[in-house]
Amino acid sequence: MPAPDESFTPAALERGRLLFAAQCDFFAGAMTVPQLAPARGPEIAFAGRSNVGKSSLVNALTGRKTLARVSNTPGRTQQLNFFDLNLGAISLVDLPGYGYSSVGKSKAAAWTETTRAYLKGRVELKRVCLLVDSRHGLKPGDEDIMTLLDKSAVIYQVVLTKADKTGPTALAEVKAATAETLKRHVAAHPIIRVTSSETGAGIPELRAELAALAGRDL
Repeated sequence: MPAPDESFTPAALERGRLLFAAQCDFFAGAMTVPQLAPARGPEIAFAGRSNVGKSSLVNALTGRKTLARVSNTPGRTQQLNFFDLNLGAISLVDLPGYGYSSVGKSKAAAWTETTRAYLKGRVELKRVCLLVDSRHGLKPGDEDIMTLLDKSAVIYQVVLTKADKTGPTALAEVKAATAETLKRHVAAHPIIRVTSSETGAGIPELRAELAALAGRDL
C-alpha cells in the first residue's frame, strides 16, 4: 500500500482524469441477491450512511450531474446500481445507504441483505470507498460495515465527504479520530481521502487512486 504522505504525479492524475472522463453507462440494478449482475471486470463500490453523498461523489468523479440520482431525501437509492466505466475498464457500484430509510422496513431489510451478500462474496470487488460525512465522523453503522469487510478481506478506504461544510480545525479532528479507529481494522486502507463534490476538492486524487485499480491499460 502507498505511504500515507503519498502525492500523485501529474501522469497519475491525468490517467485518473482520462478514465473518469470516458464513457460511463448504467447497466444493472439489484434489489435482491438473484438480481445481482455478473461482474464485467474489476469493481469499486461506494458505501455509506444515507445522505452521506454517495451519488454526488459518483457524479463528481465522472464529471456528470445526473449519472447517479441525487436526492435531499435520505434513503432514495433503493438498489445496488452498477455503472460500466470506459467499456469494461472498471465498474462503479453505488450501494444503498444504511442507517435511515424513507421506505418500509421490509424493503430496507431486503436491500440491506443484498448489499451484505454483495460485499461478502464479490471476487471482482477491488475496493470499497466508505463515505463518511466530515461533519460527523464515523458512526456505529459505519463500524458494522467495516467489521464485515474485515472478515471478508475486502479492502476499504474511508472518504470524508462534504469537506466544504466543515471548518479546518473540525475537519482535522475528524480525520485524526478516524485514522485512530482505522488502526483497529485489518482491511482498512491507511489513506483517508478528503473530498467535496461541491468544490471538487480531493476528486482528482481519488480518481488517480481508483484508476490504479483498473483492469487494463487505458
